[in-house]
Formats: sequence, C-alpha cells, structure tokens
Amino acid sequence: MHEVLTSTKLPKPRFHYTPVLKVGPLVRFSGMIALDAATGALESGGPEAEAAKILANLKGALPELGLRLDQLVSARIYTTRFEQFPAINSAWEAALKELTVPPTRTSVGVSALPLGASVEMEFEFFK
Repeated sequence: MHEVLTSTKLPKPRFHYTPVLKVGPLVRFSGMIALDAATGALESGGPEAEAAKILANLKGALPELGLRLDQLVSARIYTTRFEQFPAINSAWEAALKELTVPPTRTSVGVSALPLGASVEMEFEFFK
C-alpha cells in the first residue's frame, strides 16, 4: 500500500512523477533540484547554493509531511560539477550538523541534470 504525500513547501513537479511517496514506514523523495517553491526558478550561485536550496526545501517540508530530520536514513547526491563537491559537502554539513547519526549517502558525478541544474538530491526517511 502506498500513499502520496504533498507539501506546499516543495516546488511543484514539472514532469509526470510523484515528488514524495510513502510505502509502509519508508518515505521516498524523488530527486530534487534547487527550485524556488514560489516561482519555480532555479537557484543561482553554483553547486553550493543549489545544494543549500535543496536542503532548505527539504527541511521546510518535513513538518508538513509529519517527518523529522533525524528520520533521514539515506541520500543520493548527483552533480555535473564533481570537482566542486567540497562546496556541495559544505552545504550538506551546514544543513545536517544537528544530526548525531548522519544518513547513508551516495555521491555520483553525471553529465547532465534536469533544467540545467548542477546538483540533484534524493532522500529516504523511515517513519
């Protein structure tokens, strides 16, 4: 059994997919790029700014979805600018510094991402 979860704090999808899906105790977020929820505009400023925006969007949506950051169990980070991964990691560390047990994480360099983004992240929570 699955349930579609929605949040007004997340950007609306531009394509045909479910942004957040709950299956049993697992809540899975589709890949998120750094879009402004109100305007749909891609965050400028490069990989660090994009990573920070994605994580801010995620954290902003959690209360509305009935989730807490400490329930984050896994994340995947994709970037077209892997040489700037230290900057992405800096945004990651700043956003998740309160976690005593950080989630598992995979980081992958890719050739392209939707809408010209340089960073995309997907998340899984255990509720």
